[in-house]
Formats: sequence, structure tokens, C-alpha cells
Amino acid sequence: MTVTKQANKALSKAEGSAIDKYRSLIIGNDSLGFLIKYELIMLFSSWVPGALGLFLRKTLYPMLLGSCGRGVVFGANVSLRHPQKIHIGANTVIDDNCLLDAKGENNEGIRIGADCFVGRNTILSCKNGNITLEDGVNFGFNCEVFSGCQVVVEESAIIGAYCYLVGGEGYEMKRTGLPLAHQPLPHDGTELRLKKGCWLGTHIVVLNQVTVGEGSVIAAGAVITRDTADFSVNGGVPAKQLSMRP
Repeated sequence: MTVTKQANKALSKAEGSAIDKYRSLIIGNDSLGFLIKYELIMLFSSWVPGALGLFLRKTLYPMLLGSCGRGVVFGANVSLRHPQKIHIGANTVIDDNCLLDAKGENNEGIRIGADCFVGRNTILSCKNGNITLEDGVNFGFNCEVFSGCQVVVEESAIIGAYCYLVGGEGYEMKRTGLPLAHQPLPHDGTELRLKKGCWLGTHIVVLNQVTVGEGSVIAAGAVITRDTADFSVNGGVPAKQLSMRP
């Protein structure tokens, strides 16, 4: 499901006025003062190009977040949803056009460690789940992390462009008379984990309940459906172990 479809579905389900639906989907806070602050900061800084835009976002975006370390860089058009459940460590870079979406009724949201890089157009999207990027994680451009449960990327992991991490079981399929899009997404406490120092090439899909081993390498285009061994080399659809690192 695309982010636009998720947003439309959430808006159609939310109760109350249009502003109540907007608060539920985007703000995650019932305070009128916080809503006004959010709107003003996004209006006057999110789109501004060049050095001025970088300065404005570096100064203003931390006012919306749960916590933000020193030296964090926000590119142009970075979108924040439920920003008070987003925590970012020092010297991290969030590149242009990224979406950090921490929405959920009882989740903890998104935690990004220090010295991370999140490439442009990348989406970190919670569906009542949690996303944790530990220190030194590097995401290429056009990646997506979807979390209906728990997604953890351990320190110094490298994720190439166009990768998709799917944390969650997907839609229930019990009722054949009801379209899948209208059936619930279970939150079963499962976890997707990329362990320390692993390297994912480009265009890789990692499915729920998978652990990618420490220091392991995943070849471009692979689909990871089961755990990989530490320091192994894997590839294929579905991925299989090809060798061990020397």
C-alpha cells in the first residue's frame, strides 16, 4: 500500500471534523498550540532551498521532535508525522524529500541514532509499530521501512538504494467476503532485525520475522525470507547462502 493510500484510508476512518482527522493522521497531538507551531514551522522552512533552508530547518525542526541531537541536517521537503514520537541523534543527515511517519496509538515511534544518513526520498513509516536505526546506519535513496511491529537496524549497517524492509504480518486473510484492504493489520510483537555491520545491495526486500546476520552481505535484487548467518554472502529469490566471507 502506498503512503498516499495509507493516508487516505486513515483519514476516511478517523472520526470528527476535518481538523480532527488531520491531527490524528499528521500531528498526533490534540493541542491547538502545537498544531499552530507545526503548521508555521513547516510553512516557513520545509520547502526553502539552499543554505537558508538548511539553517531554518536545523533551528526549527527540533522544536517539533521528541528529541534531537546537535548538528542534525534536514534536507528540503522533509515531512514529519507524529513528530513528538521521533527521536534523532547527533550529526545525522535526513536528506531531501524524506518522510518520517511515527503514527500509531500506542507505539513508541521512530528512533534514529547518531551519525546516520537517510537518503533522499526514503520513507520510515510506522503502522502502530516501531522503527529503530542505531548509530552509523546508512540508507541509500528511495528506500522504505514499513513497521507494523518492531524493525531494528543495528549500528553501521548499510542499506542500498531501493530497498524495502517489511516489518509486520500484512493483512489478515480469514474472511474471503471482505476485501483484503478492509481487513485488519495484526500487531503480533514480531521483529525484523538487520544486525551490526551488514550490507544490503540495491533493490532488496526483507520480509517480517527475518534476522539478517552480523556482517552479512546480501546481493542486489534478493528477497530475504529467512534468517541469514553472520558473515555470510546471500543472493537470489528467495535468497540462499552463497558463501561465507573470508
